[in-house]
Amino acid sequence: MFLSHTELWRTYWECVSRRYSVFICSVTALLYYLWGRKCQTPALVCSNAFSAFLLKHCPVVAERYHPTPWCWGGRIQTLVCAFLKSKPAVFYRNELIRTGDGGQISLDWVDNESSLEYSQSSTRPTVLILPGITGNSQQPYVLHAVSQASRHGYRCVVFNNRGLGGEALLTPVTYCAASTSDLECVVKHVKGLYPNAPVLGAGVSMGGMVLLNYLARKRSDSGLVAGFTTSVPWDALKSSVSMEEPLNCLLFNKHITYGLCSAVTRHRKILEKVVDVDYVCKSRTIKEFDERFTSLMFGYKSCTDYYRDASPDKKLPDTVVPILCLNAADDPFSPQNAFPVSIVQSLPNVALLLTAHGGHIAFLQGLFPRGESYMERLFSQFVHAAFEHLTDIREACGIGEEPRLKSE
Repeated sequence: MFLSHTELWRTYWECVSRRYSVFICSVTALLYYLWGRKCQTPALVCSNAFSAFLLKHCPVVAERYHPTPWCWGGRIQTLVCAFLKSKPAVFYRNELIRTGDGGQISLDWVDNESSLEYSQSSTRPTVLILPGITGNSQQPYVLHAVSQASRHGYRCVVFNNRGLGGEALLTPVTYCAASTSDLECVVKHVKGLYPNAPVLGAGVSMGGMVLLNYLARKRSDSGLVAGFTTSVPWDALKSSVSMEEPLNCLLFNKHITYGLCSAVTRHRKILEKVVDVDYVCKSRTIKEFDERFTSLMFGYKSCTDYYRDASPDKKLPDTVVPILCLNAADDPFSPQNAFPVSIVQSLPNVALLLTAHGGHIAFLQGLFPRGESYMERLFSQFVHAAFEHLTDIREACGIGEEPRLKSE
C-alpha cells in the first residue's frame, strides 16, 4: 500500500514539527535552568545587628535577584544598561559655588518643594549624589536615583566634579578618586544652607571611592548620617589589571579614556599651564591617563602611589556612619578578588551586599530592562530606612550622636 503525495508531505512535516518542538522545549528548558542558576539571593556581609536592621527595613536584601535572562555576564549587563537604560524627566536648579583655591563646582538641585511628607524645607532630608569618573547629573543612574529619592519627599543635590557638566574650569585643578577636599566643600555648603536637615551621601563607582575616602578621613565630623555606594572599585590596582584585560580594554577602557582625554582637551587653555596636553591626550588606557595626568596633577610620585591612596578598602575601619555597599561578582571594573569581605566582617557600621551577577552600575531585571532595576530598588529602600529610622540604624551600627562638621 502506497501513500499519496499529499500524505507523504503531511507525514514529513509532522516528523519535522515534532523534532522542532522537542528542540524548542529542550532549549527553553536549558535557558530556564541557566537563568534559574543566575537567580540567587545576594550575600549580605555585615554585623548581626546591622543585618537585622536591613532585613527589617530593606527587605530587598533578602530577595533573590533575577537578572535579565538574555544578558549573559557582567560585560553584557554593563553594555546593555549603557545603551538601553531610560532617562526619567528631572528638572534641576543649577548652583555654582567657589572653592578655597578659586575653583568652581557645579551643583544640580532638585528642591522638591511640593513634598507633602516634608513641608518644611529646613528639615527636608537631603541626598547628595556623586556620579562616576566622567559622569554628571544627566547620567541615567543619577536621574533614576533622583527620581527614587524625590518620591519619598527628599531633596537631592548632584555634585558634578570640576570641569564636568558643561562648566568652565577656572583653575588648573581637576579631580581624582583620592581627593576629598571638593566633597568637603560641598558638604559644608549644603549643611550651611540646611543645618537641620540630615544628609546622606550616595556614590557611584569612582564617586563611591571619593565618598568612602571622605567618610574615613572625616570620621564623626563628616556631616553625613549614612552612605550608600554602588559598584565601587575597592582596590584601584586590581581594578586597573582587570580593565586592561583585552576584552575589557576594548569594550570599556578605551571609551572611558577617550572621555577623560576629551575633558582635558576641552579645558586645554587652563590645563596646558601644568601638563603637556598633547602627550596626555595620546593616552590609550585609564592607567596611561593617570600616569600622565592624574598622578602629576595631585602630586603623587607614581601612578601606583595614587592607586594605593585612592583605594578605599583598607580605610573602611576608619568610617563611623552606617554604610551599605552594593557590588556584583561579575563587575569588570571591580573584580571579585578585591572585595573587602574579611574587613567588613569585623565592622559594626558597614554592610557589603554582593550579587553573583549585575555588571557595573547595571543590575538589570526584566525582559526589557529600561526602567527600575535592583540597584534602584535597594537605593530607594535604604535611603528611606536611613532617614526614617535614623535612631534605629545608629543603634544597630553602634553609633552615638549624629555625625557633624567641625565648623558646626
